[in-house]
Amino acid sequence: MPTMTLLQAISDALRYEMRRDERVFLLGEDIAEFGGAFKVTKGFVEEFGKQRVINTPISEAAIIGGAIGAALNGLIPVAEMQFMDFITNGFNQLVNVAATTAYRWGLPVPIVVRGPVGGGMSAGPFHSRSAEAWFAHTPGLKVVFPAFPADAKGLLIAAIRDPNPVLFFEHKGLYRKIREDVPEGEHFVPLGKARIVRPGTDLSIITYGRMVHIALEVAARLEDEGASVEVVDIRTLVPFDEATVFDSVQRTNRVVITHEATLTAGFGAEIAARTADKAFEYLDAPIRRVAAFDAPVPMAPSLEQAMLPSAEKLLDTCRQVLEY
Repeated sequence: MPTMTLLQAISDALRYEMRRDERVFLLGEDIAEFGGAFKVTKGFVEEFGKQRVINTPISEAAIIGGAIGAALNGLIPVAEMQFMDFITNGFNQLVNVAATTAYRWGLPVPIVVRGPVGGGMSAGPFHSRSAEAWFAHTPGLKVVFPAFPADAKGLLIAAIRDPNPVLFFEHKGLYRKIREDVPEGEHFVPLGKARIVRPGTDLSIITYGRMVHIALEVAARLEDEGASVEVVDIRTLVPFDEATVFDSVQRTNRVVITHEATLTAGFGAEIAARTADKAFEYLDAPIRRVAAFDAPVPMAPSLEQAMLPSAEKLLDTCRQVLEY
């Protein structure tokens, strides 16, 4: 079983599905000869040719619209956003067309729109946003946000095979930082199934993406203080695995929810609301959230770090909930 980075695992999933099914093709800005901004598709054009690895104009509306049209004609497009921040230029195509076509026409739209998100790299407000909550709010779209390479491969394969449009978020700060053994060949992780990455009995941290790794760091520090902390990686926002989350709440009776996106109307609010609605009887303390400040992501490293959630902020909140 080879060891891969998150980026390599995503590339491996794309290559595997393109070899398996000739209907799968890629489109995006500079993804062919250049291999994409982060080199996810490096070497793909040499193997699959320019009919299946297509450079597009700098127009997210055209990329997503073209992908929808191809899907309606029997193909399976995987569209890369060079940075997910600019998906806003194709927002209408996603939320008004792709998300509603199955409802309006009874036709599947098997597209995947994938790309890098997140801060921590001093890239400023146009290249650092975590915008997953916009799409979780849109019926008809599925939303995936992996934290580990093996999950990224398995979830991307599942997304490509899903008949619905899927948004696949990849935190750029994890691309080359996280490594683990990844199964070769066929590896399928079903959408809508959370994963307990660290068991515990005193507190549940519910999270996804980069914050999973910060939560694991905090859980290890709290263990030294005598607290047993469970970390739940939801992996997919839509479909959302209520059962695994509520089972965790029932075991630990305390909940902290964290994500890198801004606090107001972030997906953590949805998790908190559902937990309060359906698992209130198990709670021994208020539900708390740790997220980014409600502000554009600053360019200056010191300001960016102050704005984003951190291990120290999460640690302080967890201590408060444990002591309640």
